[in-house]
Amino acid sequence: LMTEDIEIEGVLETLDVLAGEYRMGIVTTSKPPDFALIHERRSILDHMEFYLTREDYERAKPHPEPYLRGLERFGATAAETVAIEDSARGLKSAIAAGIDCIVVANEFTAAHDLSKVTAKVATFRELPSAIKDLTS
Repeated sequence: LMTEDIEIEGVLETLDVLAGEYRMGIVTTSKPPDFALIHERRSILDHMEFYLTREDYERAKPHPEPYLRGLERFGATAAETVAIEDSARGLKSAIAAGIDCIVVANEFTAAHDLSKVTAKVATFRELPSAIKDLTS
């Protein structure tokens, strides 16, 4: 983490598109120092209203508490919210909180049980249309 950037293709461009239409936040199981290290040189947080790290809740994903805290922070209901995840634990957490969840496929999710996913996309660039399909 300290020696190289971890860039996922299309993330910033996709966030630019989504920020024009949706409110966004981050709910992560990362600890604050790790989260800061990952994001200190990126503009991802410029698109977010808030972020919650592991120290902001007691029970980690797959428990629903992280997402329930995120809903409180937004002042939103689960029905008004879509979670974007990249792990089975995150998917379980979102679904347990009653939130529709889109999973962005990656090398780690290939072997995971994603049967409860609301939608699955292959790349971040597919998110705007997937979200629009869910919310229209």
